[in-house]
Amino acid sequence: MEARAAVAEATTRGWRLRPLTLAKLAVFAACSVPLVVLVLRAFGFGESLGPNPTESVMDVLGKWGLRLLLVTLAVTPLRTIFAAPLLLGLRRMLGLFAFTYLALHFLVWLTLDRWLDVAAMLEDVAKRPFITVGLTALLLLIPLAVTSTAGWMRRLRRRWQRLHRLIYPAAILACVHYWWQVKADLREPLIYASLLALLLGWRVHRARASARARARSQG
Repeated sequence: MEARAAVAEATTRGWRLRPLTLAKLAVFAACSVPLVVLVLRAFGFGESLGPNPTESVMDVLGKWGLRLLLVTLAVTPLRTIFAAPLLLGLRRMLGLFAFTYLALHFLVWLTLDRWLDVAAMLEDVAKRPFITVGLTALLLLIPLAVTSTAGWMRRLRRRWQRLHRLIYPAAILACVHYWWQVKADLREPLIYASLLALLLGWRVHRARASARARARSQG
């Protein structure tokens, strides 16, 4: 009887995990598509990368990194508004994909654009402040990517949540980086900045509402 109960419990647990597993597979596939398409384009399949392939590659990687960073920030509001706890299980993967795209964006600039030329890189940083802003955003995301595992959550405990609030300044700097980089049409950077303002504004509103609720309960 105990063995049957254990099997039944394991089966039930497996069924409970199945929607999250399927969701993770779907998110992994969806997040991989832009990178796969970009690699195919680089090898001559599909749409051309244009007269400046390196710039095109950096542009695609940077935009998708920023988009996925915003999607990561949207998980908590969507989870709360729609009462969908399943979304929380996707946040880590989305964040890691965002970091991967942004890290590749930087590495392409470092290697294919600047060819590891330190003098050229320093000159770029001096002449183009948006590069410094973008690099700062990436540096802020590195500890978040490193400590994204359950093991680090257990080690850091409450400090983990405080550390991962670095995603907020990182996202702001990433939006500023893109805004300053665009020379003419500001519509797309404006959309990203507006979405970020909405996501951060929702968090501020929730924090204030929670503070008022605590004050009423204590009073």
